[in-house]
Amino acid sequence: MQIILLDKVVNVGGLGDIVKVKDGYARNFLIPTGLARRATAANKAEFEAKRAELEKAAAAKLAESQAQGEKLGGTTIKLTQKAGVDGRLFGSVTNGDIAEELNKQGYKVVKAQVRLPNGPIKVVGDSSVSVALHTDVVVDINVTVYGETA
Repeated sequence: MQIILLDKVVNVGGLGDIVKVKDGYARNFLIPTGLARRATAANKAEFEAKRAELEKAAAAKLAESQAQGEKLGGTTIKLTQKAGVDGRLFGSVTNGDIAEELNKQGYKVVKAQVRLPNGPIKVVGDSSVSVALHTDVVVDINVTVYGETA
């Protein structure tokens, strides 16, 4: 299916690109989330009329994400979980736990933005985690997990 991208999409294209993607990806994800529209003649004309407005909105969103990334970069958050004597956690620290702690500290982050490179954290200690605030803005934060004995 041919679509017009209304925002930058990782591994697909940038704002205004007309690309061909699988039908299911377009119908079930890109179009419902507002990232794309079908590439019909009417939609192409409508997009060209709104192009400057969409580019301005995308630039503002990128600038906001970069500003938040400046503040968030290098932040250390501390979490306490129940752990055994050998330092392994009973359970794990997930991206939801990290996003919740960042929200308590005043950063607007949803759990889908927190990227755990090696899966959930299952041991006590320090870990490095990426937070993708925008497709072009990815910052690293440190997560320190402390063990609490039952």
